[in-house]
Amino acid sequence: MRRAVKIILVSLLCANAVNSRAEDVVTVKNIGMELGRDLVNQAVLACRGMGYQVSAVVVDRNGLLRASLRDDLAARFTLQIAEEKANAAIMSGIDSGEFRKNRQDIRQEMNHVKGILMMEGGIIITSGGYRIGALGVSGAPGGDKDAVCAKKAIKSLEERLEFGS
Repeated sequence: MRRAVKIILVSLLCANAVNSRAEDVVTVKNIGMELGRDLVNQAVLACRGMGYQVSAVVVDRNGLLRASLRDDLAARFTLQIAEEKANAAIMSGIDSGEFRKNRQDIRQEMNHVKGILMMEGGIIITSGGYRIGALGVSGAPGGDKDAVCAKKAIKSLEERLEFGS
């Protein structure tokens, strides 16, 4: 009987050890191509409606490019700047303007990190409580206006984001 109890106890301990280690397969939520495409389109149209020619870029939760769009007369470097604003948002977990404001102490150093730009205009994209990516906009006369266009784009697709699966 004692041997059976020992075997059961050892089995239970081994089962707990298996449960306490990292998962072999991890499931994450990430932004899809269609949603990314629609967000950049809506951001460019929002800025165009305000009289600005901009570029918009969506990166996924890992900072990988998912969609980009440059309006007809937007400068070519606006694509790079928009992506780097979105990456700053992904890296910090908050909108790039808020990150810039909160971390003035490291702003100059962060601008030397490849792929990151500490400017306003990168907005976190969430769906169902999960951070799935970021939208960066560049080309309006000021990052505050870029951020407005990005927020309008996200607002216009709010229902899709809210009920994304």
